[in-house]
Amino acid sequence: MHKITKEDLLNSGAHFGHVSSKTDPNFKDYVISQKNGIDIINLDHTLAGLEKAIKSITSVVENNGEILFVGTKKHAKDVIQQEADRCGMFYVVERWLGGTLTNFSTIKKSIKRLHSLEKEGSTIFEDLTKKEILQLNREKIKLSDQHRGIKDMKRLPSMIVIVDGKTESIAIQEAKKLEIPVVCIVDSNTNPTLCNYPIPANDDSIRTIQLLVTEVANAIIAVAQKNAKAKEAAEQVADKKEA
Repeated sequence: MHKITKEDLLNSGAHFGHVSSKTDPNFKDYVISQKNGIDIINLDHTLAGLEKAIKSITSVVENNGEILFVGTKKHAKDVIQQEADRCGMFYVVERWLGGTLTNFSTIKKSIKRLHSLEKEGSTIFEDLTKKEILQLNREKIKLSDQHRGIKDMKRLPSMIVIVDGKTESIAIQEAKKLEIPVVCIVDSNTNPTLCNYPIPANDDSIRTIQLLVTEVANAIIAVAQKNAKAKEAAEQVADKKEA
């Protein structure tokens, strides 16, 4: 598996921060210089942050933990959905609904309602007028849009991976309240201390987001494959004993 290099990050534009006047005071240690009034992010810190984050994510997945990917900004949506789907984890790419974590019991009821509306041959639609059926279909579409990336999430995630800590500040606050660790791609206008595992990088570059989120998804897939092999080996040993 290809490991991300500093050159990969440079080529993706990961080193470009925001204008220096917007630099968060807590981010200054990650800035190596300024060019034309723009912060230049030290990519050694990016690689170190990514390595630390992946170690922790790997540990979570090895212990059967689940990861929630969050990225509602335009640049992040497609990448987040694609990579979360690829590694079999959950995602939020539409507006973050307040209480998604802190009021998860209510969210679960809403998801249960969605499942019942989506169920083939559901009795909910029996003996209704055309207008009532139309209203239920509208409700189904709305709930499906809101919950499509988390509708199979039965419990709170063990960790959250976020693109842009500033945009997703409510998600970070909720995770903090519940002591759910947060991995976050943070740009120079964001306070990195709000996350447990900050990855300093340009969070407005689609190529950078793709590079980093793909690396996280690859790490999750590698653990899943390792677990599957170990399970298969254990089953073979059990079969031999029985024989």
